[in-house]
Amino acid sequence: MGLLDNLKARLEPAKGKVSDLAQQHGDKIDRGLDKMARTVDERTKGKYSDRIRTGTGKAKGAMERLAHKDDKGGEESGGTPGGPPPAS
Repeated sequence: MGLLDNLKARLEPAKGKVSDLAQQHGDKIDRGLDKMARTVDERTKGKYSDRIRTGTGKAKGAMERLAHKDDKGGEESGGTPGGPPPAS
């Protein structure tokens, strides 16, 4: 077994726990991300608003994928996380 296989095997239980937490507390996480984005935007005086908005959207998308991963018995797209969708 290679190093990557060992790492995947050790992280598998944590992925399930993170997914469960994302499902249970998704609304709180979204509110926290919004609050954090507003705070950072205020402290930077709007200089990085576009980047903050983009980062917040990506973080919310990642949380959605985690929260709904188990709903369909696996990854939504059927591909690898962060990878291209499978060819049709």
